[in-house]
Amino acid sequence: MENALKKMGLSFTGRGKHVISFENFLDEKDAVFLDVRSKEECGTMRFNFGLFGIKVVEIPIEQLPDRIDELPKDKLIGTFCSSKTRAAWAYIYLIEKGFENVKWISAGNEDVGAVLKPGRIFKQLKEQ
Repeated sequence: MENALKKMGLSFTGRGKHVISFENFLDEKDAVFLDVRSKEECGTMRFNFGLFGIKVVEIPIEQLPDRIDELPKDKLIGTFCSSKTRAAWAYIYLIEKGFENVKWISAGNEDVGAVLKPGRIFKQLKEQ
């Protein structure tokens, strides 16, 4: 954790390269949406972004240390949770574990719903 924290000074946070909006994340191809919400939260509202070429991996934050091998190091990983807090912790943890291509998705459930309107989905279908 110390190494990750030492990288997060003003120049790091000021550039904002650690964070990505959900809308911009959807434009990334062959990425991984790491959903660190609880099993119960995922069971209530599940995401599928296959239409956008994004794989969803559900790993509750407390299981991340034991399941980290399920994540690829060669793809962009966007960390997500409903309140953004656990996503930040997951982001820091992955950076500490040597993942270099990680972004913290600055969105909650409501933000995801706001982006996934019929127009956005129709546009994606037309592009395929």
